[in-house]
Amino acid sequence: MAKLNGSQMLMEALSKEGVDVVFGYPGGAALNIFDEIYKQNNFKLILTRHEQAATHAADGYARVSGKVGVAIVTSGPGFTNAITGLATAYMDSIPIVLISGQVANSLIGTDAFQEIDAIGISRPCVKHNFLVKTIEELPRILKEAFYIARSGRPGPVHVDIPKDISAAIGEFKYLDEISIKTYKPTYKGNSKQIKKVVNLIANSKKPLFYIGGGVINSNACEELRELVKITQIPAVETLMGLGALRSDDENNLKMLGMHGSYAANMAMSETDLVIGIGARFDDRVTGKLSEFAKNAKIIHIDVDPSSISKIVTAHYPIVGDAKSILKEIIVRAKDEINPQNFKDWRENIKKYNQIYPLTYTDSDEILKPQWVIQECAKIVNDEDAVIVTDVGQHQMWVAQFYPFQKPRTLLTSGGLGTMGYGLPAAIGAKFGAKEKTVININGDGGFLMNLQELQTISEYGIQVINIIINNKFLGMVRQWQTLFYENRFSSTDIQNQPDFIKLAESFGGVGFVVNTKNEFKDALEKSLKTDKVCIIDVRVDRFENVIPMVPAGGALYNMILK
Repeated sequence: MAKLNGSQMLMEALSKEGVDVVFGYPGGAALNIFDEIYKQNNFKLILTRHEQAATHAADGYARVSGKVGVAIVTSGPGFTNAITGLATAYMDSIPIVLISGQVANSLIGTDAFQEIDAIGISRPCVKHNFLVKTIEELPRILKEAFYIARSGRPGPVHVDIPKDISAAIGEFKYLDEISIKTYKPTYKGNSKQIKKVVNLIANSKKPLFYIGGGVINSNACEELRELVKITQIPAVETLMGLGALRSDDENNLKMLGMHGSYAANMAMSETDLVIGIGARFDDRVTGKLSEFAKNAKIIHIDVDPSSISKIVTAHYPIVGDAKSILKEIIVRAKDEINPQNFKDWRENIKKYNQIYPLTYTDSDEILKPQWVIQECAKIVNDEDAVIVTDVGQHQMWVAQFYPFQKPRTLLTSGGLGTMGYGLPAAIGAKFGAKEKTVININGDGGFLMNLQELQTISEYGIQVINIIINNKFLGMVRQWQTLFYENRFSSTDIQNQPDFIKLAESFGGVGFVVNTKNEFKDALEKSLKTDKVCIIDVRVDRFENVIPMVPAGGALYNMILK
């Protein structure tokens, strides 16, 4: 049996797990690890310019590829910088493994240089974490880390490796399969419960599919699309579920919730049966809980039993993998569910789309952000293009107006709402889907939070097009200040901005300032033809709001529509 030091064991484990790219930033406690990275040829190390960016890049890689993303950082501030990326991945159920260097075991607890209680800090925002105390346990821990990250409900796993362990010599035995007594995800749904649920759907009058990111995580979109086609039951999607159904599917009512479509929110308010699949009923979706789908029975399908009935009581819970369960439902649905039973329900919902469609007042004098997003889709004209967003108004406009037709083509921070996510996540996406067009649609506030990663794009010669929806405000907070704080724009007016053209050029790229429709079309078309860093600074209507909007704590049917 081979004898290796801890750092070599890590290299071998990453190779056996099929890792082809790692994002990271070196430091003292991780020096042994980075020395072995230098010697190996199994994967490419991408040096980001900040540890937060490394974890966001690993996250973006995981979302677009469906594989486990990997980041490696050092101890102390290297690790604390990475925490936001861990929390972002945790909230959105994204499989990443973060390896952090740590001071030697003998120094832990002594306030040594660059020591921090990484395990204590990461515990609330990871699926699981490990502090490696002996070289003998390292191979098993690394195998468990990848297994836990990708299985069941995916999520981030943190492995903290003290410097003495990274240098210690031991026997490397890496298992092909692993079983953890206290962790046994359920994949196959209860057949009796599935039979009961299909009968319930068949006898309902106003059923509604409620689709979350779990459908995409389980690669169950083909099954979902088939089930919707068979049953002709209307469906709504969460932000994380966009792309599970085609945007142009006539039964897709689009996103629901705080900035959801009128039809989606009214359908959820009037349904008599919610069929929740891989969604967690979070507050941005439910609004006022006592009014949420108050006339409906709730079916909740989820691989994570702790999510079921956590917020909204499920009358018919099914624990298991969405793909497996949908396959079983489809077999029964073909014989038992008559789509004609829901004809009146479908017609009623169509009226809602006609009364208040997702729209905006266009202008030839000042660019509207919604137009920019729609035009971006027309110019790119590629269903496989990956759209990454930051957080804020532009994120919601993308969700409302970009026509997502495939899963894993929208990357966005949903649960945590992390500004600064977009640019590094787009880098990860490009390494996870090299042949695809990757466009980072950002706000002028969020873009500045991790702009140092323009250097990463430039250094590795990848193409990420950055479209800044620039209203010179922290737009979403400004919108709330307009609607609920009598226009007191406290710390949200950010008119003093850098020259984005010079900024792009300083990183070896090209920049465009856009004030008209023709200028935008020209800038995007030119950006698609170059392999340089691109920034398109789009000057839009400063006071445009994201509408519809459900005020915080309000019922879904009480939307601000103008």
